[in-house]
Amino acid sequence: MKRRDFIKLLSGAGVGMTAAGWSGIALADKRRTSSTTPLVPTNIGIKGKVVVIGGGMGGATVAKYLRMWGGTGIDVTLVEREAVYTSNIMSNLVLNGQRTIQSLQYGYGNLANKYGVKMVQGNVLAIDPVGRKVTLASGATLTYDRLVLAPGIDFDTVPGLETPEAQAKVPHAWKAGGQTTALRNMITAMPNNGVFVMTIPAAPYRCPPGPYERACVVADWLRRNKTGTRVIVLDANPKIMAEPNAFLEGFALHGIQYYPNAVIDHVDANAMALYTSLQSQPIYANVINVIPPHRAGALITDNGLADVNGRWASVNVLTYEANHAAGIHVIGDASATTQPKAGHIANQEAKVCADAMVRAFAGKNPDPSPVTNSSCYSPITADTASWLTAVFGFDAATGTMKVVGGAATEAASRSKDNYEEMVKWFNTLMSDSFA
Repeated sequence: MKRRDFIKLLSGAGVGMTAAGWSGIALADKRRTSSTTPLVPTNIGIKGKVVVIGGGMGGATVAKYLRMWGGTGIDVTLVEREAVYTSNIMSNLVLNGQRTIQSLQYGYGNLANKYGVKMVQGNVLAIDPVGRKVTLASGATLTYDRLVLAPGIDFDTVPGLETPEAQAKVPHAWKAGGQTTALRNMITAMPNNGVFVMTIPAAPYRCPPGPYERACVVADWLRRNKTGTRVIVLDANPKIMAEPNAFLEGFALHGIQYYPNAVIDHVDANAMALYTSLQSQPIYANVINVIPPHRAGALITDNGLADVNGRWASVNVLTYEANHAAGIHVIGDASATTQPKAGHIANQEAKVCADAMVRAFAGKNPDPSPVTNSSCYSPITADTASWLTAVFGFDAATGTMKVVGGAATEAASRSKDNYEEMVKWFNTLMSDSFA
């Protein structure tokens, strides 16, 4: 795939997915592809009540598109504990000072004002799938016809990092926010000849290229601002899990020491020591960045939906309805599918889910052949990046999404053009979800 064609594909997916012939998600009616169609049509005869919990890439997108495609007859309430969403995408660039956390934050005003999504800021206390209602920590209840859960991920506790004090000394910074800024400050305070160690959990985890990207970004900054520093990557996986060509090149460029099959035993946060399966002696560092093993957010595990290894929710990928909970849909990182856990794919899953719900409210069957696109850019240095994309199509024989062509497509090499286009891709994607 040529680079320009890749950008064109991303733009089509981000701005008007149902208008793109390859998407496979468009309904038979043509109101969705008309340039004169208002963002939220008047009541088109479809009625339903949907509660969405979680306002990240998946939750925001499904709320927006339910209103765009279903019209004013679809009542959509989005429950989110935070006032703004902080993007994990591009957050590694906070670590080298090219981004701020504030530049990655998106409010929910457009969803409310442009699309008529009802916003509720708060925490969910309980879900009643029989009575089809959600109870909030405030005591308020929300009833629904269909419920969408998009809680993202939670982490296992790493031995030695059980307390807030230890976690502050050894941050994961894998949920963008305060820990990201804290890790940035730790990196800038490193002495010459210092050591930065980071760990990568066993797959599946959020954003397959992300940890390797982080290692490159940090090593690049240290190489330009410090002398004699080392970056060590301890990967619980047997190999680099995404964009191997780009990251092997990046690791060689930056002198990164990479060790696969490295399972964390425990961490001594006071001594800044890391114990692994590779050797009996600890690894000491000035900065330790441990990314813990992942599992679905508490809404999934606490409500009996984590039926895949006790960690993830199994879903029907034609609708993203949970296999063991009628009327409850799970999208994004919390679901167990053959697609990666990433912001772009959460956006895509949200559209498949929204389309299926609108069809269901109209008495129609879901699209039998949905197609999604997983795409991302990865900075390798302060001004070059690589990219990776894969198109997934529904395979009726297995009931799963399979990569079209059998493999993802990786950029031939890192480049400055890729870095510039990374910004365009990011802005397009975030606008599609929040603007």
